[in-house]
Amino acid sequence: MDLQPIHGVPALMAGDCLIVTDLHIGLESHLRSKGFHIASRTEDMLESLIGAAGSEARSLIVLGDVKDSVPGSTKQEYGEIPVFFERLLNRFDEVGVVRGNHDTMIEDFLPDDVRVHPATGIRIGDVGLAHGHTWPSARVMSSETLVMGHDHPAVMLTDGAGGRSTEPCWVRGRFARESSDRYERLPKGFVIVPAFNRMLGGSPVNVEGEPLLGPVMGGDLLDIDGSRVHLLDGIDLGRVSDIRIGAPESGFRRRRVKK
Repeated sequence: MDLQPIHGVPALMAGDCLIVTDLHIGLESHLRSKGFHIASRTEDMLESLIGAAGSEARSLIVLGDVKDSVPGSTKQEYGEIPVFFERLLNRFDEVGVVRGNHDTMIEDFLPDDVRVHPATGIRIGDVGLAHGHTWPSARVMSSETLVMGHDHPAVMLTDGAGGRSTEPCWVRGRFARESSDRYERLPKGFVIVPAFNRMLGGSPVNVEGEPLLGPVMGGDLLDIDGSRVHLLDGIDLGRVSDIRIGAPESGFRRRRVKK
């Protein structure tokens, strides 16, 4: 199955299925508790998602972390998530959620017509889909390509004056082996999808000493150094090994995913 990123948007098309990850609806409430008062961007995310679907996408899969709070939930999540998905059901024939590590009791927030899949993932044809915080099932890992979220991938860029900034990015590469102690067969390739919620920032994949998160991404199954990095506008930055930079001495802290 052909996988096509949507230009300018952290969304992936697999046939007629649109795939996004890491909505983190309710993030504004978390930021508010830290003293940052930001208006909800959930409506903006909804419009962006529907725009990314165009006229071709018939179904939608969210690869986990629909909600932000864990443990517990906020009034914002209870108020916005049901409406968000009701409107998605008006656009798509089918809507599914692969459970992420933030999606405790997610069924309480979703309309009945939204199908919740286990954290071990699902397959669409020869494509495996999982959030990435836990081991996928053997069936998912026997797919040709594994698509994951969870890590909020970004690339750290430097300018001539030594300034640094991060941009969300796609990471696409190959598995380093054909099998492992856990799986008789591994996918040939992988795609790490950037977070759909742009307020999350990102975790730079090209910074020394900053391993990826999750058992698949954080282990030795993937050839991360040989994987290619693309910005949302399609610019190919090359292999991770070609753009690797040292960790900043100060001013940068990775946004760790809550466990």
